[in-house]
Amino acid sequence: MIIRAIIEWDEEAQSYSATCPELNFVSSFGDTKKKAIANLEDAIKLMLTPIPDDLYANKSTTEQIELVL
Repeated sequence: MIIRAIIEWDEEAQSYSATCPELNFVSSFGDTKKKAIANLEDAIKLMLTPIPDDLYANKSTTEQIELVL
């Protein structure tokens, strides 16, 4: 998979920011370009990792409904 990233120097934060506009603007930062890119790769991998089924289990007494407006 090829994903476009935008790398910018943030003068105020004194670090590089890395943003992926194609994936809902997932972003990260780092003191160097290399670190910002590595952190962005980690963020993208986490975003693309499926959520485990046990986190979906509804163990409370609340009721969930869907509304269509």
